[in-house]
Amino acid sequence: MASLKEGYVEIDGFRLLLTNLDKILWPKEGYTKRDLIYYYYKVADYILPHLENRPLTLKRYPDGISYPHFFQKNAGPEMPEWIETQRIYSETISEYINYVICNNRATLIYLANLAVISQNPWLSHAPSLKNPDFMTFDIDPDQPATFSQAAEAALLVKEQLDALGLNSWVKTSGATGLHIFVPLKPVYSYKQVRTFAQAVSMVISKQYPDLTTIEHSVKKRQGRIYLDYLQNIESKTLASVYSVRAREGAPVSSPLEWSELSSIESPAEYNIFNMSGRLKEKGDIFKGVLETPQELPA
Repeated sequence: MASLKEGYVEIDGFRLLLTNLDKILWPKEGYTKRDLIYYYYKVADYILPHLENRPLTLKRYPDGISYPHFFQKNAGPEMPEWIETQRIYSETISEYINYVICNNRATLIYLANLAVISQNPWLSHAPSLKNPDFMTFDIDPDQPATFSQAAEAALLVKEQLDALGLNSWVKTSGATGLHIFVPLKPVYSYKQVRTFAQAVSMVISKQYPDLTTIEHSVKKRQGRIYLDYLQNIESKTLASVYSVRAREGAPVSSPLEWSELSSIESPAEYNIFNMSGRLKEKGDIFKGVLETPQELPA
């Protein structure tokens, strides 16, 4: 693929046409679609278990990150027949949407070839789409709040979850903050999970009002860490672990050990060129979110 500009490749028995491989997606660094595809090819074994049977919202950047992007939810007739889809009724638009399901390396590479830079799966998977597998907290610093303050807030969330007997995992968002995932048995509604996450966030924001907030208004939360529990809504998505982000430097949403929070300097520390080295060293330290389903305390 190093010299190929366009052509067919066979991946896992599927024939794909890769196009415009020299297309620059990150203009400041000169990173290309080839770089994106090669990254996802290398990390497929790590990211695919976190995408399995989950509807994806596709965020496409045909001209790179400096130009307008667009969202695509419906697979559309142009996609190959071998791409798996999940038909889901949308009450918002009163019609069915055929969401893409990414269960193999070929689909992952096909999406990268469409300039789908980040992989954005649902928090629930088929067939239990109404019941999320995770409770999430999006730890988002509002300027001039810093990433180190976001790390401090994340540790406060962990402390509260530990007290409730819930295990949690943390990852960089790949943007400005952190994501905390709490794996759950898929027996709760999104509303139940969201209400629980709200209660946890509210307790922390009341105890540490100078550092954290659950205030939705950007003006009112300026300079503090926003504990966003509202991601726990059906069909809302967060960038998957190991997903590339459409930001300068091509950062990757990287899982962290909780002990690393005090030493990591930036949520963009890991990118498409150094993430594979970290995976060789650490393995998938986020796999616990797939292996440790929990019940919410009464």
